[in-house]
Amino acid sequence: MQGTVASFDPETGGGTVYRDDGTKVSFDGETFALSGLRLLRPGQRVQLTVVDDGAVTGIRIPTIHDSLE
Repeated sequence: MQGTVASFDPETGGGTVYRDDGTKVSFDGETFALSGLRLLRPGQRVQLTVVDDGAVTGIRIPTIHDSLE
């Protein structure tokens, strides 16, 4: 699923994302650290991996290639 970064704290690595359905979800610093990313900015589009309980377990930047699949 995709969403838009609402907030990001570079010190903790945690932040929040508005999913495309308007739901606001949070991710923690550990999830961000595993992403391999260095920074996120508000308004940036991201792709999330979310498990059944709603927890975000992965975050990455979508690419043009993703939209062609």
